[in-house]
Formats: sequence, C-alpha cells, structure tokens
Amino acid sequence: MSFEFFISRRYLKSKQKQAFISLITLLSIAGVTIGVMALIVVIGVMAGFESDMKSRILGVESHMVVFRYGGDFKDYKKIIEKISQYEEVDSATPFVFTQVMMRSSSGIAGVMLRGIEPETAGKVVKVLDETSLQRLSKTQTTVKGEGDPSETGNPGISGVILGKELAKTLDLSVNDMVSVISTRGMISPVGIIPSMKRFKVVGQFESGIYDYDGSIAYIHMADVQKILKMEGAVTGIEVRLKDAYKAKAVAAKIEKELGYPYWARDWTQMNQTLFSALKLEKTVMFIILTLIVLVAAFNIASTLIMVVMEKTRDIAILKAMGASNGQVRKIFVLKGLMIGAVGTFVGEFLGYGLCFLLKRYEFIELPADIYYLSTLPVEVDFLDTLIIAVASMVICYLATLYPAHQASKLNPVDALRYG
Repeated sequence: MSFEFFISRRYLKSKQKQAFISLITLLSIAGVTIGVMALIVVIGVMAGFESDMKSRILGVESHMVVFRYGGDFKDYKKIIEKISQYEEVDSATPFVFTQVMMRSSSGIAGVMLRGIEPETAGKVVKVLDETSLQRLSKTQTTVKGEGDPSETGNPGISGVILGKELAKTLDLSVNDMVSVISTRGMISPVGIIPSMKRFKVVGQFESGIYDYDGSIAYIHMADVQKILKMEGAVTGIEVRLKDAYKAKAVAAKIEKELGYPYWARDWTQMNQTLFSALKLEKTVMFIILTLIVLVAAFNIASTLIMVVMEKTRDIAILKAMGASNGQVRKIFVLKGLMIGAVGTFVGEFLGYGLCFLLKRYEFIELPADIYYLSTLPVEVDFLDTLIIAVASMVICYLATLYPAHQASKLNPVDALRYG
C-alpha cells in the first residue's frame, strides 16, 4: 500500500473533529449513488424501449426490401432466386403495395393494403400467424374455382387479414365482410369511377404498434394485382436475413450484384427518423441525469476544502518530514476518488438491482390506451453502465483538483506557526 493511499484512507475513515464534515461526506456519497442509480435505470428503460420497438417493427417489416427504379416489375421470381443464393438471406417474398379505403357497416378508414404470397410471407412477416395465412390461401383457391367452397362459407369471396386496431375501428371480426374501394377504377364520361370489391375477414394481427395495427391490411397478391391492373407485376421483394444487424451491408452487396435498375433499402434506413429520435432522447437524458452526479461532485469539493482546513497541521508535518507537493496533492485526490468510487459502486449495485426487479416482477404498469406497452421494458447494457461509471469517476476526479492543489501549496512553516 502506497503512503498516499494509506493516509487518504485514514482521513476517510477517521472521525473528523467537526461532525458536519462527516455529514457532507455521507451526502456526497449519497448524491453520487442516486445519480448513478438514476442513470442506470433510465438508460436501461430507454434501451429496453428501443429494443422492444425494434423487435415489434421487425415483426411487421422485413430486414430489407428490393425495389426497381421506374416502379413495378414482373421478373421478380428470377430476382428472388438470385437473392436466395446469399448465405446471409433466410427467406424472401414478393409484395404489392397500395393505398385504398375500407368500408364496413360501422365506418370507413384509409388503409395501406399489402398484397402477399401466403406460402412465403409468413417466413418474412413474423406478425402473421400460420392459421390466418392458410385461410387467406384457401379463400383465394376457392375464388379460382378450386377446393371446397364449404371451407370458406362464401364461394368467390377473397380473404383479408386486418390489424387489430383497424378491425376495432371498422367494428369487424373474423368472417365479417368488408368493402375495399380503390381509385384505380373505370373511366366513364363523368370521370373515373372507383372500383369496389368485397372481402371476408379471415384473421387479425397485432404488432403492438398502433400505426401498423390501425392502418395495414393483408390480402392475396393476386387480388391486389387485379385491383391495380398490374398483370403479374409486384411492387418489390421483402427479404429476411439471418442477422438483422447485417442488413445494411447485405443490402449494399445485393444492390451491387443486381445492378441498375434495382435498388435496396434496409430496415434501419426505412426507420431512420424514429431511431435517430430515440438515440437523441437517450443522449439528452444521459446529459441531464449526469447533472445529479455533478451536484454531488460539488459536495465532494466542499468536503475536501474543509478537510484541508482541518488538517493544516497534518499537512505541514508531512511536508516537514519530506512529503512533496505532488504527494500531498495525491492524498486528497485519492480521498475524493474513494468517495466517488463508493458512491459509484453502490449506485451501480442499486441500479442493477432495481432494473432486475422491474424486469422480473413488472410492478410498474402503463395505461394500455396511451402506450403500446403494458409494463416498463428494461434492458441493461454493460457498455452503458461502464460509460456511466467512467463519467461518474471523471466528474469526481475533476472535483478533487482544486482542493488538492490548495493543500499542496500550503507553506509548512506558516501552518505550524499559526495552525
């Protein structure tokens, strides 16, 4: 044990003549503890929220989408074969996208209609369950004149899968009928007459994100192609990868391989605004809550200043015995760092403990009608906690510099004479 560390530890453990100094020391430790604990819990909740948001988004959206400049394309089967050859690719499916109006007996709503291939869509769009996809495929088979009409109950009627919130808006449940109205209608002497087609609700999905659940509907790709008069063309190809976080690199590789006129976008690009906002919010919260540790650092500085005033004779004796200015400075820096280290360690322990309780017992409930989550999501990242601990120790170290410098400047002769 070094001489400086030994004395700084004795100063920290010994009872000062003025109990007020000991109280401020305890308050300094408590301030650092509360600041570190609050940082870990808040950053953990925000990290959990971001992680949960990503998983829900990737339940509805694919990891990557391939488009063609100029719009729709018909050679999608050949493109899917090329894409599927990449070892990073798990599955791929074509889709057709358009905006329509849906009308039921209870209301009307604008809908983003997605035409899918039931046989392959379930491997990419994880929010769709197998039962709903099978019903969607059966209704399309019946429309083509194949299969048993008794399986659907409405021969000649195609199926549709609605988001849970959209179904609530239109007051629909499974086996109810809904009308799809598209602007791609017939041209008449009075203008364009919107086309309308009836569909049977064969299932519902729930992603947990209101914007998706309240505005998306899935039907068979062939039905959308008929509505849009696309004759076998698709809007794009959705691709699911084995590792979602390699999407950007894989998208660049596939785009280079396919060449013009094809281009690809990964899920981070498609949701860049949302994730940028979450990252900015997380950074701002880190800065704001760090101020708690900064306030505690002022207490550390105050404590050391008063300790220096109380230990004037001790400092003079140490210098008279040969201690250098640097050694005296190190004694008080180490004492301040000990206070910061104790507060940081206890804060980390309490922060981890509280995050564990929040994740395990979920005792904080959120109103489901406002938030899409019913409980607080928590995900503690080791790198985040390490950054918090380092930031706390740096602030505590900076708080010790001025008192330690003042102690090192003390003249031993004057201290012994007037101390």
